Amino acid sequence: MSETREKNYVLAIDQGTTSSRAIIFDHSGQIVSVGQKEFRQIFPNPGWVEHDPLDIWRSVRAVVAEALQEAEINRHQIAAVGITNQRETTIVWDKNTGEPVYNAIVWQDTRTSAIVREIAAGDELGTERYRQITGENLSTYPSAPRIKWILDNVEGAREKAEAGDLLFGTPDTWVLWNITGGVKGGVHATDVTNASRTLLMDVRTLEWREDICEDFGIPTSMLPEIRSSSEVYGYGRKNGLLVDTPISGILGDQQAATFGQACFEKGTAKNTYGTGCFTLMNTGEEPVFSENGLLTTVLYQLGDAKPVYALEGSVAVAGSLVQWLRDNLGLITKSSEIGELASSVEDNGGVYFVPAFSGLFAPYWKDDARGAIVGLTRYVTKGHIARAVEESTAFQSAEVLDAMNADSGVPLKELKVDGGMTHDDLLMQFQADVSGVDVIQPVVAETTALGAAYAAGIAVGFWSGTEDVVANWQEGKRWTPSMDEAERDRTYRLWKKAVTRTFDWADEDVK
Repeated sequence: MSETREKNYVLAIDQGTTSSRAIIFDHSGQIVSVGQKEFRQIFPNPGWVEHDPLDIWRSVRAVVAEALQEAEINRHQIAAVGITNQRETTIVWDKNTGEPVYNAIVWQDTRTSAIVREIAAGDELGTERYRQITGENLSTYPSAPRIKWILDNVEGAREKAEAGDLLFGTPDTWVLWNITGGVKGGVHATDVTNASRTLLMDVRTLEWREDICEDFGIPTSMLPEIRSSSEVYGYGRKNGLLVDTPISGILGDQQAATFGQACFEKGTAKNTYGTGCFTLMNTGEEPVFSENGLLTTVLYQLGDAKPVYALEGSVAVAGSLVQWLRDNLGLITKSSEIGELASSVEDNGGVYFVPAFSGLFAPYWKDDARGAIVGLTRYVTKGHIARAVEESTAFQSAEVLDAMNADSGVPLKELKVDGGMTHDDLLMQFQADVSGVDVIQPVVAETTALGAAYAAGIAVGFWSGTEDVVANWQEGKRWTPSMDEAERDRTYRLWKKAVTRTFDWADEDVK
């Protein structure tokens, strides 16, 4: 303990979908410094989304250096390192060379639709074949179909995998393996939260299911060891900036945000606004299986303690829709301009934008849906389009909240929010209006990285436990519903009508 008291900070590595970040926190949970670096988004075909795993690793090394430099500290003052990451994104690499056999296939990618249909056809339960075991429906979302795609489509991959030469991991595992030595003894492990997003782990026993691996043709030798979310996995080796520093916390990004938001009471919930939108509700120490299109996931596990579970609703496209408006249409030059453009009009002008770019996630789970803008007239301006973009995020989140209320039987009274889009007053107010509950942003909005930092710090005694997380959490801003109920019902009804227009678009002729 004396050693950790001399160390004043915890570093969190936040390996996200569009960028990697390193954030250094002090004991009060305040941000000391930030390093951030975007990396390439690769779109080889419609519906395909990839990253170069080497880009990911290089970006992580760069942001760690940047954060340490900005804080003017070195590894000797870092008590622990936590990792949080884009979940489900699938990386397969050669354990002998450290080289990926293929690009990372990102969680948004829908190329595995045929694999999903093939596996679903093998059981009378269809896409619900594994739900009571893994908490997830069979879809293009979890990692398992992506691993199978790589083994089936990359020349020599299956042979190498069956010979025990290939490793699989989500980005947390890839970063941990590299940071702890890579080919020279790197730790091949993941935590329960990320493992619960692969479709390969039993959410009750927290162990890999050999029968499901066999269904997908995945050798279990590829899979990382499943560990808790808060324990020492290994120590920094290859990245000289963190030599001998304990890597002691791993949480998938949405679970990390829920942890950072201090949602430790059963029934508490948060929504993170990032590339996608993700709402999680704490359901306690027993998994609850949704009847309304939600996922059952492990929320966290601290060391040897019992795991805590959550219901989750996942929206694929939120912040990435703003990026699309910027990069593909050029309606704005910076993402931060979206709020001003949307505020230039009084309402959406009758326009609804359903961003089903890679199908629809919760609560619909339709991988054959595609994006649509409906309600266009000559009256519509780019301001109305921008407003429809903003509102689509709130509408999608409201549908997830409806599903959670139905599953839990206890309507939410408030919603904690975090992520970059929470700085947009128009969006947050509209979220409160359309959901009918108060929306609350904490003082420290970077709760994803903060949650990973807490998990790491608790493991080494830097923080005593979840009570320190609760003590550090502070309300920053609150939005209260102000929309007329009749207007809310009208616009919500039209949104749902717009959503139905996206169904069943992709077929043999349209991918």
